[in-house]
Amino acid sequence: MSKPIVAIIGKPNVGKSTFFNYLVGSRVSIVQDTPGVTRDRIYADTNWRGRNFTLIDTAGIEPDSEDIILSQMREQANLAISMADVIIFLTDIRQGITAADQEIAVMLKKSGKPVVLVCNKADNFEKDREEVYEFYNLGLGEPYPISASNAIGIGDVLDKIYESFPEKSQDEDEENIIKVAVIGKPNVGKSSLINKILGENRTIVSDIAGTTRDAIDSRFENEKGKYILIDTAGIRRKSKVKESIEKFSIMRTLLAIERADVCLMMIDALEGVTEQDAKIAGEAHEAGKGIIIVVNKWDEYEKETGILEKYKKEIYNKLSYLSYAPIIFISAKTGQRVNKLFDMINHVNEQNSMRVTTSVLNQVINEAIAIVQPPTDKGKRLKIFYGTQASTKPPTFVIFVNNKELFHFSYERYLINQIRKEFGLEGTPVRIIVREKNEKDV
Repeated sequence: MSKPIVAIIGKPNVGKSTFFNYLVGSRVSIVQDTPGVTRDRIYADTNWRGRNFTLIDTAGIEPDSEDIILSQMREQANLAISMADVIIFLTDIRQGITAADQEIAVMLKKSGKPVVLVCNKADNFEKDREEVYEFYNLGLGEPYPISASNAIGIGDVLDKIYESFPEKSQDEDEENIIKVAVIGKPNVGKSSLINKILGENRTIVSDIAGTTRDAIDSRFENEKGKYILIDTAGIRRKSKVKESIEKFSIMRTLLAIERADVCLMMIDALEGVTEQDAKIAGEAHEAGKGIIIVVNKWDEYEKETGILEKYKKEIYNKLSYLSYAPIIFISAKTGQRVNKLFDMINHVNEQNSMRVTTSVLNQVINEAIAIVQPPTDKGKRLKIFYGTQASTKPPTFVIFVNNKELFHFSYERYLINQIRKEFGLEGTPVRIIVREKNEKDV
């Protein structure tokens, strides 16, 4: 069993995201006064009294709504309840008990899970705490008044959650987990792919572009290993980014790329590589992440002889800086080749983490110099003294030379290609840092 899961449940606009963000110590969830802003379950790991646990921020429950998105949000909250070990039922102390609160309370009682009843927005603590007694009528035990925005009363809530945790299991502190961000423009099938992998409706899937606004984490384990799958909001072109919420979503995608070990760059087979695809892929490349190009909806593409290689060539022509990235053709809808993704993810993660010994690296550099002499400029020749690997993720090499100005981009590219030829490094960018060193110091 993995670490305990705590779900924050409540009707819209009671401060779930503010409470969630305070507990995890960062602005992970979008906070805005528009009801229904948080549409999907948002995951983050946090800690209290030495116990790690996973917190889920859910969309607000609208018990009677028939709206398509709102009804799916309700399903997401129900799924979070079924997954949770402990449930935080967040209410608004200023509003008092509403009909929605009563319906949610009935739902939570039926779940049979431990519930911690929390009354938020008690900003004037001494005055507002008297209003808390009304909430005993929900039949969920002692209500805890808090102010999430002012960080008042939260310690008592965390203590109660801690007391409700199941006993600690041996495998709670998981290691060797590969974080995989599924990135791409809106409506390319990112959520559908994750749903197919997990075998459940993990994220809201809709034909409305931009449905997934936040980056969602899902833990997944199979015979290939342990993974955290991050479903990101699709990045739109800036001309179409009008709402501030959409801007938050773009930031969220970029942050998801930063957190990931490997990025699955999804492309719509029917549309091919667009300008927006190039922008998103460029963000992952610049961040130094392992990258796999995933062409989705391949089942809907009209096939002809030799089309696979032709399509790959077109992708590499448009995304020339990603010539190192492997390409896989899948269908998230039918599951075609989805299982093959995990071998590729493991391989690319290993390549992105590869470390090369200094002696072997210098042997490759010397052989490269023997094949193609370093460039000269105005009678001065570039001298490469030696190289060493500075870091991984991505593999980064420091090359010591006599004059940085002579180290042209074309020769840097040549050296990178020679390093790739020797060590593979498939699916990962390779960085070279050039430093000057006097010949007498070598």
